[in-house]
Amino acid sequence: MGHAPVAKLTAKGRATRERIVRAASALMLERGVARTTIEDIQQAANVSTSQMYHYFGDKGDLVAAVIDLQSNQVLGGQQLELHRVDSIAALVRWRNALVDVMRGRACVGGCPIGSLASELSDTDPLARARLTRAFAQWEDLIRDGLEAIAARGELPPGVDVDRLALAMLAGVQGGLLLSQVRRDTGPLEAAVDVMIEHLLDMGVR
Repeated sequence: MGHAPVAKLTAKGRATRERIVRAASALMLERGVARTTIEDIQQAANVSTSQMYHYFGDKGDLVAAVIDLQSNQVLGGQQLELHRVDSIAALVRWRNALVDVMRGRACVGGCPIGSLASELSDTDPLARARLTRAFAQWEDLIRDGLEAIAARGELPPGVDVDRLALAMLAGVQGGLLLSQVRRDTGPLEAAVDVMIEHLLDMGVR
């Protein structure tokens, strides 16, 4: 029997589904996807087996919903910050916001979509496709900011903003991971600061 499509759910049904996804998300990020069972999620969300399978056909459906939830949360926050980026000074403010968030969590957790990608990319092609799309959207947000900076004349004409955006995202992801491991925001600060210094050097010519 197939699970109920989200669009056809009642308000109560959507609330129950969201409760399940949030419970699954918390457990999967804490324990890992592989070590989180359907039974664990049922208990955490306080739902029955029949309710669980009414909303999700299998664990893969639930993992997809968790990826979507975390992607929306991370990208929503990034969009709020990055849509204001139109200068290198504004890019520094985005950098500071990233560091403040990580410091506020005592460097616990890293990047939620990065953590999911690390566990799922080699074993779950459908999850990897979803995660690839999320990272591409994040890269696009960074590229838009860099294009705005270039349009102000703070970067040289013809600069490869695509490559810069990819490098910036790679730096952020690596910085978040090492900051999580070290419980220190230093790696994140170093990764983004070096990229910003590179942009400043480009503009000096």
